[in-house]
Amino acid sequence: MADKGGSMMGWEAPRWVRTGAMVLGALLVVAVLVFALRPQPVPVDLATVDRGEIEVVVDEDGRTRVRDRYRITAPVAGTLRRVTLEPGDEVAEGDPVVWLDGPQVGVTDSRTRAQLLTRMAAAEAGVGRAEAMVEAAEAGLVEARDQLRRQEILLEQGGGSTSAVERARAMLRAREAEVRSAEFSVRAAEGEVEDLRLALTRPAGAAEAPLELRSPVAGRVLQVHRESAGAVAPGELILEVGDPGRLEVVVDLLSGDAVQVVPGAEAVIRRWGGDEDLPAVVRRVDPSGFTRVSALGIEEQRVNVILDPAGAPELWARLGDGFRVEARIRIDRTDAVLRVPSGALFRNDEGWAVFLAGDGRIEERSVEVGRRSPAMAEVVSGVDEGDRVVVFPGDRVEAGVRYRER
Repeated sequence: MADKGGSMMGWEAPRWVRTGAMVLGALLVVAVLVFALRPQPVPVDLATVDRGEIEVVVDEDGRTRVRDRYRITAPVAGTLRRVTLEPGDEVAEGDPVVWLDGPQVGVTDSRTRAQLLTRMAAAEAGVGRAEAMVEAAEAGLVEARDQLRRQEILLEQGGGSTSAVERARAMLRAREAEVRSAEFSVRAAEGEVEDLRLALTRPAGAAEAPLELRSPVAGRVLQVHRESAGAVAPGELILEVGDPGRLEVVVDLLSGDAVQVVPGAEAVIRRWGGDEDLPAVVRRVDPSGFTRVSALGIEEQRVNVILDPAGAPELWARLGDGFRVEARIRIDRTDAVLRVPSGALFRNDEGWAVFLAGDGRIEERSVEVGRRSPAMAEVVSGVDEGDRVVVFPGDRVEAGVRYRER
């Protein structure tokens, strides 16, 4: 028994068994290392190519301003009494707002009279120009009404579109605002003529009765440029009045964007401080541009685009003169086009491209792009409806890599 037990305790596996076990262990270690070190699928965000609407817009900062403002200046040299009005004070049409006294408020010599006569001639010419602007604005208003009527008839007959009718209505509102502005310019020019006529007819040395400058329109005081009493020179700006309820928005666009904007285009005012967006319409694109240096030191050609409020006046009541806003102007809108998220596009040697999610691996595909918006882009060719594309691909995304959807 002892010999038998001893022989069992001293048993040793054959060499081929030991060799096989070592080989199997080595293979197992290699398999674990290969599995651990193999490239892992790249996590990506995917979106489906579909058909839908694309709205081409341009976003830019702007500022509000009172559309019709009147600058009250000293018609002659004199002594200004302290201005008691403050910005925001209401004034009625014809209210005295500035008083000048002193011996110089009367016309004392031929030179002063000649200067006043020259300024009056210019002011009267200004009245003529303003009246011509009224006639031109009224002609544009008639044309806008006819255009709206045509679009409404086309819509009733099935040959028009709702968007065309809305654009015609927006243009009509813009033309109505131009007529009101032109009429305001006439009143303001007539007020300047009256101030100069009063200065001419005032006898010299009439210091006991101050020269009153009156507000040509009803509104509010916008700015007081000269508050303290003291001597003023002819033409010196004292204060500005206007109606803050009649605002417009000035947006300076890059000239490349401005050429795509047309009068009557729809717009919205965003990020002005309120929760809702304010509707607006493009009234005018200035015919000349200007140079502005960007924050990066690059010279840019800019063009002012003027927007008019298009919604209810109470929506704009919280805005005032010189407020910062952000404007979004619609350039184009199309329906039922093949589109992908703008974040899926990137540049390659051939132009625009996307990464397609294939059978477990990424494929790079060149595409032809049409209209673009901040969110979506039209794809003319290169992908089909239902394809899945990678949105905002990272540095690890390239053709041929394995992927997994987040």
